[in-house]
Amino acid sequence: MAKILIVDDDPQLRQSFEKLLTQEDHTVQTAATAEAGLEIVEKSPPDLVIMDVRLPGMNGLEGSRAMRKVEPKLPIIIMTAYGTTETAIEATKEGAFDYVLKPFHIPDILVVIKNALEAGRIMRSRVEMDGTSDTPSPDAIIGRSKPMQEVYKAIGRVASTDATVLIRGESGTGKELVARAIYQHSMRADRPFLVINCVAIPETLLESELFGYEKGAFTGAVSRRVGKIQQANGGTIFLDEIGDMPLSIQAKILRLLQEKSIERLGGREPIPVDVRIVAATNRDLEAAIAEGRFREDLYFRLKVVTIWLPPLRERSEDIEPLADYFLARLSADMKMDNPGMTSEAKSVLQSYSWPGNVRELANTLQKALIFNRGVPLGAEDLSKAIHGGPEIKSVDKDSITETIRQWFKQRIASSHEENLFDSLIDDTASIVISEALNLTGGNRSRAAKLLGLSRPTLQAKIEKYRLKIETSVSSS
Repeated sequence: MAKILIVDDDPQLRQSFEKLLTQEDHTVQTAATAEAGLEIVEKSPPDLVIMDVRLPGMNGLEGSRAMRKVEPKLPIIIMTAYGTTETAIEATKEGAFDYVLKPFHIPDILVVIKNALEAGRIMRSRVEMDGTSDTPSPDAIIGRSKPMQEVYKAIGRVASTDATVLIRGESGTGKELVARAIYQHSMRADRPFLVINCVAIPETLLESELFGYEKGAFTGAVSRRVGKIQQANGGTIFLDEIGDMPLSIQAKILRLLQEKSIERLGGREPIPVDVRIVAATNRDLEAAIAEGRFREDLYFRLKVVTIWLPPLRERSEDIEPLADYFLARLSADMKMDNPGMTSEAKSVLQSYSWPGNVRELANTLQKALIFNRGVPLGAEDLSKAIHGGPEIKSVDKDSITETIRQWFKQRIASSHEENLFDSLIDDTASIVISEALNLTGGNRSRAAKLLGLSRPTLQAKIEKYRLKIETSVSSS
């Protein structure tokens, strides 16, 4: 899935990382010194570097600085067994994505790696405007309607400034893509771009995620932690769903905008930071202010420039080009020929109101492609994908969960297997993969896409569980 470089003078650690990350379908390169790692970055830049601080010759911080001169958007995770607060600060100053202490818990380090890879992908992947290239970009803003022309103009006008931007629009209209387009055309394009979803992170964790914390700030804070805002120093922070941000944290964001400084959780000294804030919301902020759920002073600080994204129903002339773009992109992702669609299918798309906007359109076309049999998508295919059909029936989640729970309970109570846990996991995985293959007519690429797996991983599991596949379409 990704190319990862491990730089550490401990051969056992390099070997362990190589084994772990290969199992996660990543390609792994290793180096024992920062100099050797730098040569690899110069010849063929990886997607991520994980590097120790203490290395013979050039140390990890010096290596990080040199690598970022070659590849400014390369995410680098610094690790060490000798953690000090000064090292953490220096690592962040050098642009490290994160700083982790050895030994680490495998699930935790995998989460850090996943986040770093996603941050690197976002920084490197340019948002294409209007999707006019021959090869469909994975990230594009599509539309030639008058409302979208105004959006393009606004991006162009604000990108080269340092102004705070508030992006408003319904869910699924593409607010993050607009934020990324602003970043990519800004003077900070070679510095970090970090995304924080204010509604996806629990309130108890959001403050420490944004601002970091001092050692002893709370139970479990065994060392100083640098927050995302300080990690993005010199770059851009995208605060998605800021309308759902708790009032206590809104006050700290206001201070950041006013004073260009933050305080870590448990800290007393202000820390100067230079970040640009781009925020987005689908909430009615004016109503939230009236109800006391959003600070009026923060609202005015955020809306230096406001960009409104129109809902899809208000730019219906963009539905067909959007559908053409998604069909081309999704077909390529699924490794299948683009079937296209009939004029009747296009009429179905035009007649629907799309409450979920562009995101719902993309999901609808993906669902239709999964069940496609190599012919142009018709009106019935799109209607089923939009409104549901006999293929997928609504179920009571609680009752299904209880049925599964009872099945597990019976297996656990009656089994004498030594490796019962592994056996249960294998049985469950076998059923899930079988059903995904049944839904896609045996097409491995589409089944892998459905499950969020790479095709090699899916193939390995098919072989492991000795699954028989009934193929009704090409299983390429």
